[in-house]
Amino acid sequence: MPAKSARQFGMQCGKTSRRSVCSARWWLTSGSWLLLALASSPTGAWAETIETEHLFGFTIGSDVGDVGERELEGSFTGRFAKRIGTYDAGSGTLSAEFVPLPNLRTEFTGTVNSYDISGVSGFSDQRYTAFGGLSADIRYRLLDRASAPLGLAIGAEPHWSRSDDVTGTRAAQYGVDFVAAADWEIIHDHLVAALNLLYQPDTTRSVLTGTWSREATAGVAIALMAQVHPGILVGGEARYLRRYDGLGLDTLAGQGFFVGPTIYFKLSEQAWITAAWSAQVAGHATAIAGSLDLVNFERQQARVLFGVNF
Repeated sequence: MPAKSARQFGMQCGKTSRRSVCSARWWLTSGSWLLLALASSPTGAWAETIETEHLFGFTIGSDVGDVGERELEGSFTGRFAKRIGTYDAGSGTLSAEFVPLPNLRTEFTGTVNSYDISGVSGFSDQRYTAFGGLSADIRYRLLDRASAPLGLAIGAEPHWSRSDDVTGTRAAQYGVDFVAAADWEIIHDHLVAALNLLYQPDTTRSVLTGTWSREATAGVAIALMAQVHPGILVGGEARYLRRYDGLGLDTLAGQGFFVGPTIYFKLSEQAWITAAWSAQVAGHATAIAGSLDLVNFERQQARVLFGVNF
């Protein structure tokens, strides 16, 4: 970043009280210089072929793997901070993936959840770690980037959970996460972009009261990743999410805009790891005034994913 731009950015950050906004601006500014550097440099043979199946932290790519491919995957996700009190929610997953047919990816997952919640308005205090639930992910690729202008896949992930994912209270929660994922290479083997459309309905039955509740999350996610060294890609992701009361999209409960950096390492021909961080930089909860929605969403989220092919 040129000295003048760096000084201007520092002055802007000094004037704002929200560190997450400064961080988002820094990544956007740094990303623009990265794109200029890539555009002005020759695309040599040093880059590896980009696979988007595991490339992102919060976004999904259209690649699904080769027929017969088997993989063990794991993840750790942390969600932190509400408007007041202590809110730390984490989940760890272990998944088995198999590609039985061309363009069809299947995955089965077990989850462990952990909550440390105290003094959060409207939430019961929680502190425990326990088995969280099960899910299955089915994804089908409609278009392959190797033979089409872009890659396109659709997916559905039905899941069952033993707790409410936001409050951590004991519950039986059932839902399906639907996604349409597209990606394309802006610079072949050097720069790739992705777009997701999301719809995630959930139905929850409280263990304490027996009452049922229904909600849905809809949104869009975008990502941009650049290969800076063979097998190493860096970039960022942005998501705009809207939470609704009910399974339809008629009663808005809140909305949040998240942005943050992502980095991917190909450790070997069989192993990989991805790390991502995301902060809510804008939003609004319908029931409570404020510049962020810290009722339905968190202030910060972090995720590490890893996997081994065999």
